[in-house]
Parts: sequence; structure tokens; C-alpha cells
Amino acid sequence: MTDYFEINGGNKLKGSVTINGSKNAAVALIMGALINKGKTTLKNVPQIEEVYRLKEVMESIGVKFEAKEKELTIIVPKKIAIEKINKVSAERTRSIILMIGALAGRQKKYFIPQAGGCRLGSRTIKPHLFALENLGIKIKAVRAGFEVDTRNLKSAKKIVQYESGDTVTENILLAASQTKGKTIVHMASANYQVQDLCFFLEKLGVKIKGIGTTTLEIEGKKNINKNIIYEISEDPIEAMFFLAVAIVTQSQLKLQRCPIEFLELELLKLEKMGFKYKILKEYLAKNAKTKLIDIETYPSKLIALEEKIYGRPFPGLNIDNLPFFVPIVAFAKGKTLIHDWVFEDRAGYFVELNKLGMKIKLSDVHRVEVFGPSQLKGTEMVCPPALRPGAIILVAMLAAKGKSKLKEIYHIERGYKNLVERLHKLGADIKRVKSS
Repeated sequence: MTDYFEINGGNKLKGSVTINGSKNAAVALIMGALINKGKTTLKNVPQIEEVYRLKEVMESIGVKFEAKEKELTIIVPKKIAIEKINKVSAERTRSIILMIGALAGRQKKYFIPQAGGCRLGSRTIKPHLFALENLGIKIKAVRAGFEVDTRNLKSAKKIVQYESGDTVTENILLAASQTKGKTIVHMASANYQVQDLCFFLEKLGVKIKGIGTTTLEIEGKKNINKNIIYEISEDPIEAMFFLAVAIVTQSQLKLQRCPIEFLELELLKLEKMGFKYKILKEYLAKNAKTKLIDIETYPSKLIALEEKIYGRPFPGLNIDNLPFFVPIVAFAKGKTLIHDWVFEDRAGYFVELNKLGMKIKLSDVHRVEVFGPSQLKGTEMVCPPALRPGAIILVAMLAAKGKSKLKEIYHIERGYKNLVERLHKLGADIKRVKSS
């Protein structure tokens, strides 16, 4: 038995909410601390299950943590006890795959357990293998994980990524930062977490050109030993969660500290659907790089777009933001095609929202048609084993009239912290119930 959310939905919300530090940037930077022989202090760290799992993994290999609210100080020992790695915690997070690149300059041979995280169909690691072999890293996939050999670690004149993936780019950055010489990466991801990792690595003395573009030039260092403090930027996916909540509940909310560069296309599409909002303030994040805004939302009548809505690598509509359009367009007049081309199984989770009264038709493993507007009614559901599909069920339940119950909420809490308290402050009738 696990804890569950109990929601009495259908109520308008009011108030303001501050967006937390980015989940995906946090896990990359926590892993990034492994390349530093000095003391790494990270601020604005989200207090979420994904971070807790990585902390358990790193503590098992000898890394020391000093935690203070949203601040983590990380001290890596001279000798990493990789043979003692906590396999259970490692297998509960997709982020563990970043340890391949992070340990490349510290260990000659090591074993990394199989990556876990969301169940979203076939998520091959071949792009990691193809990219890292250019840096002299040999990776052998075995049943339980990956055997890594970095004895021939070197820089690479040119790496063309097999796909423009976020974690693939991060793995290359972490490994290349520990080599002498220049590495040039083509088809790199320019997404928010990659940029945050680049800014962090620059603080460690790594020289990087092309941040925010799809071509990166990395000039690494053999020895990285520096005491640094870095503040993680805010999470555009969490901002999208609260935007979706505001839209489906017809609420006037103020969202503070939203990273606008990673929400621009989302807001444009919403605007063309009839969503009303106002930008109140523009300023820089604490890293002095990321542009933030405060935004106020207003109750709006939506009309479906004629064009399909689909995600793509930055600067496109964020792949992790795409699911939030499913409950949003369910309240728009007309038919919307949602094309989730990246994951084979994620679209299948979207039709679960039909249990709340939505009208969603699964066309194939990548596409759904959503017919609106819908009248939602509360019900009892089990959260699917994937973060964003679970989050959109919660969004819909906040709009559904009557009582809802959402079980297996660990999958949501991997990426969101204190949701009940934060939503309750906005006036939502929601509580977290402990199972007996």
C-alpha cells in the first residue's frame, strides 16, 4: 500500500506560486560534482525523490553531502568505491546513466547499473555508446548494466550525435571536460538542463563555446579541483504544470520565476488558442544567465488549433511539456491532434484521462486525437509508471468536479515536491493520505 492524493476538484484557484529549481538540471549537476576534486555547493536544489535517489547512490560510493534546505554541498573522495554502488537506488533513476561520463576521468574500469526511471517504451542507450566511443570510452551492455573502460580517454575532433538527446549531450560534456584538448560536438542538445550544466562546467574552468546552440566546442582539463558555488535555474516543466493547472481550473494565478526562453513556443500556441495572460516582470536567474519572467494567468475560452501539437528538441516545444497540452486541449472547442513521436508508449497513457470524462482517441503508439470541450467528473485512478503522464492526471483531477483519488504517487514525486502544500495555498482541495 502506498500513499495517495485525494482531490475535490472543480474549484477556481487564486494566489501566487514560485517555480522551483530544475529537476533535470539538478541531477546533471549533482553528477557533475563527481568530476570536481574540490568542494561543490549547489543552491536551489529541488527536494524531490529523483534527487534523493542520486544522493543515496553517491553516498554508497563514498561521496559526502552536507544538506541545508535547498542547498547541497558535495565532497567527492579521492578514491571512489564504485564496487559498493547502491544498485536498488540506481535502478530507480534514469539519471544514473550520466555516471558513465562523470567517472570517465576518475576511474579506469567501472560498472554502472541499468538505468530506470519512467517506463516510456524503447529508450535505447546506443546514442550514448556511439558518442562516447569517440572519446575512447568502451561500453559493454550486460544484463544488469554497463561495463565501462576509460583507459583510452581522449578528446575528439568531431562527434556527430546519433540523436539530439539531453542526457547524451550531458554525458559527452562530463567526459570531454576531463580530457586535455578540444572536443567538438555536432547535433548537441541546447535544452535548459544542458545549458545549466555548461554554465556549471565553466565555473570549474572548462572552456565551452556555442552554449545554447547545437554545436559545442569543449576544452577540458585533466585536473579539476576548485571550490565553487552554483545556483540551479528554474524548471520550465514545473512552470508548465502550473500553467496547465491555471488553464483547466479557469484560475487567475501569478507564476513567479518562469524561464521564458524555454516556454516561448508553449505560450505562443496557448495564446493562439485564446489563452489570456500578462508578463509582469522580466529579470535574470541567480546564475546571471537564464532569463525569467513573472506571469499572471486569466480565465480563458480556448479554441483548438488546426495544426497538430508536437514536441521536439529545443528551441521547439519541449518534449516534456507536450503531455500538459492533453488536458489543456480537452477544454478547447474542437479536435486536436497530439503527436508524441519520441516515446512509443507515452501516448497510450494519455487515454487514461478518459476515465475522468475526456474524449481521447488513440490513433497509434505516438498519436492521440483529443475532442473538446470536456466535462470532467472525479474518479479513482492509479498513476502510470511515468512522471509527466502522472502529473497530467493530477492536473485533470483538479478540474474534475467531485472527489478523485490518485494512487501510486511516487512517480509524480520523483519530479515535484510539496505539491499538496503548494496547491493547497492556491485554494485547491487536495490532501496526501497515508495508506494504512
